[in-house]
Amino acid sequence: MKAIATKAIRILTVAPLMALFTLITLLVIYPSIFGGAHKFILSVLFLFILPILAYPMQPFIPKFKDRGREGQRNLAMIFAVVGYVAGVITNLFLSAGIYLWLIYLDYLISGAIVVIFNKAFKLRASAHACGIVGPGVLLCYMGISLALIPTVVLYVGAMWASVSMKRHTVPQFIGGAIIPIATLCLLHFVLI
Repeated sequence: MKAIATKAIRILTVAPLMALFTLITLLVIYPSIFGGAHKFILSVLFLFILPILAYPMQPFIPKFKDRGREGQRNLAMIFAVVGYVAGVITNLFLSAGIYLWLIYLDYLISGAIVVIFNKAFKLRASAHACGIVGPGVLLCYMGISLALIPTVVLYVGAMWASVSMKRHTVPQFIGGAIIPIATLCLLHFVLI
């Protein structure tokens, strides 16, 4: 039973699903952030669909198909960063508002930092933790302070599941959570 629970928690808290929940929440509460339905749809494409495609695509990409969980993890990071970069480039052409810029840049910079820590410095910061905490702090920053409650619950549950499954250690999970908070603080001083 514990194995089923930990796996379910990990699946339900993957970064693309957290991004989708965040985008839908913003559409319901602050639809003006997107500046039109087309920008919302593009946000879903870049922050949810492209990143989540890594999971079903892994068996079809030769470099990653035989590398198990590590291959899946690496491919997920690549697909996510491609989506984030595409979102930022699209923002340039669609004259996006400041908050849409904040969302895309927070995802892009946080994702890049996770990749740099994991690949260049061999310090394994949890992308999973980053993908839970990032959306939560974005929503809080944009005035939806109630988002803090599910964020903390999901974060604690995902940490328990990740540590139980030996996917991450507690320090790795804490490190992954610090990245989007620090990124948002930086973006606040640069953009706002």
